Amino acid sequence: MLTLYGDARKFSDMDATDRKICALLQANARTSSTEVAEAVGLSVSSANERIRRLAAQGVVQGWHAVLDRQAAGAALCAHVWLDMAFEGEAEACEVLVARPEVLELHHVVGAHSYLMKLRLPDTRALQSFLNDVVKPLRAVQRTESVIALSTLKETLTVPISGKSDSGR
Repeated sequence: MLTLYGDARKFSDMDATDRKICALLQANARTSSTEVAEAVGLSVSSANERIRRLAAQGVVQGWHAVLDRQAAGAALCAHVWLDMAFEGEAEACEVLVARPEVLELHHVVGAHSYLMKLRLPDTRALQSFLNDVVKPLRAVQRTESVIALSTLKETLTVPISGKSDSGR
């Protein structure tokens, strides 16, 4: 799995070939340079150079294996709303982002301060994580957990858009 994050301007500055390369690699990060080159109509060395440039620019930020959550011992997917006080918030975020159970931590607008996505073995592990890790954090005032009964879609793939090449 290819991870694409970062500044949206990076995507808008890419040409159609860059976007196609990113789409190919997101679908299968193990796509060979030869296959990428053939798919986009470039030489292998040109395709490799584009992939290196996309990584150097921070458009491509990682190469990952996608594991079966059950087999990995992380069958439970929970989302936790966090209400935090300003004092201690930065420290709380540092602790949370360092934890492997925390897959995502989003600073949000609305009734809550943060939305955290967790993957854990079961509800007992969730309870322990909340009691032992989250609730002792000075900034945390309140938590509200939502447990997924089933996951219909979970992906790291992002839509790739950008300026039309016709204007260049």
